[in-house]
Amino acid sequence: MANILVVDDEPEIVVLTKIMLEKEGHKVTAAKNSEECFKRIKEKKPDLILLDIMMPGDDGWDACKRIKEDKETSDIPVAMFTVRTSEESVEKSYKYAHADVHINKPFDRKELLKIVKDLLEKSGKN
Repeated sequence: MANILVVDDEPEIVVLTKIMLEKEGHKVTAAKNSEECFKRIKEKKPDLILLDIMMPGDDGWDACKRIKEDKETSDIPVAMFTVRTSEESVEKSYKYAHADVHINKPFDRKELLKIVKDLLEKSGKN
């Protein structure tokens, strides 16, 4: 299926998300901050990125903006994956970072899998 990059500094979230996505047949790579995120992107361009906002170093919004503004990576769907659920946070995900979707944590398993499926289909990666 798809190669998905999960970027989150909370190991429990990474493990839980990885298990759910691998059960669906996806290959999952993890990164704990934006620096690792860009390293993983260079190693193997992912089909989709689930990106936390609050991480050490550059936050997820800045990382997403950088991904979306780079012609080499702008076509990768990015889902902000965060506890930041305020209207302002959601708006920043779309308007500033140009994210494809904003997923609130805690998340519903079925909803997450549907969003992943929809983003992959929309980008032609599924």
